[in-house]
Amino acid sequence: MNQIDSANPRYGTLDTEYAVEMLSIAAEEDGPIWMVNLMKYRDIADYEDGRESTISGQEADDLYAPIDVLSDIGAEIVFIGNVETQLLGDSPKWDRIAVVKYPTRRSFLEMSSRKDFQEKHVHKEAGMQETIVMGCTPLEIPNYSKTDWAEVENPPTENDGPITVVHVLNLNTQIEKMETYSSIAGESAIPNGVLIDGWFQVEGTILGDGRKWSQVRFNTFPSREAFKEVLMDPARLEAQKKYRETAISDTYTMIVPFSMNKIFESI
Repeated sequence: MNQIDSANPRYGTLDTEYAVEMLSIAAEEDGPIWMVNLMKYRDIADYEDGRESTISGQEADDLYAPIDVLSDIGAEIVFIGNVETQLLGDSPKWDRIAVVKYPTRRSFLEMSSRKDFQEKHVHKEAGMQETIVMGCTPLEIPNYSKTDWAEVENPPTENDGPITVVHVLNLNTQIEKMETYSSIAGESAIPNGVLIDGWFQVEGTILGDGRKWSQVRFNTFPSREAFKEVLMDPARLEAQKKYRETAISDTYTMIVPFSMNKIFESI
């Protein structure tokens, strides 16, 4: 069995059943998987070997960043950004969101057994307080006409640049109501320049707190003001109460100014 089966990280609970499912997929049926990471950091990194630490949890995670390992197995980071505002979802307050595309599920699992990965992982263990890592596959993006950001009322400026609004959703059986809400919200979002980077189905949560999730959506707006216009649109607000709130059992909604966003190109 892969080393990940016996892993016991301090920052989340491993879903061993999902790990076994991923390992059981035949090579010819395996394929790309997008790992969406929600991260909450310790104030000060806490190393289990007792070393004195004055760096923050986020700084420790920056030391962890296994870019060379990812490159070697054909994986790549396609999104990363720090959470500016968490609009929905009380606890925890997430600090950063990252998405890594792996060529296969097996490549993700086998990465943990690599010596070079294990040497870096000590920093993640020290810096991370809590995390949710969801294995995702792309959903079909709704057909829509993109609006040129030069033509929107609130284009990006030096002081108000593009943001990605990330929705993490646990949908109940009334999924059709979420589809109705999305259609109504789109009537406001499209004129305000929304770009749908990617909507994903959550296949499983490999690390987390036991909660189940259904979808993750990445929608990018030209500015905070543009998103605010959508947020306050009366028709959208009415649809939120009538459809969205009845379709969702649990959710996080976060405003994320990104330092990298290649999700659309990766799909």
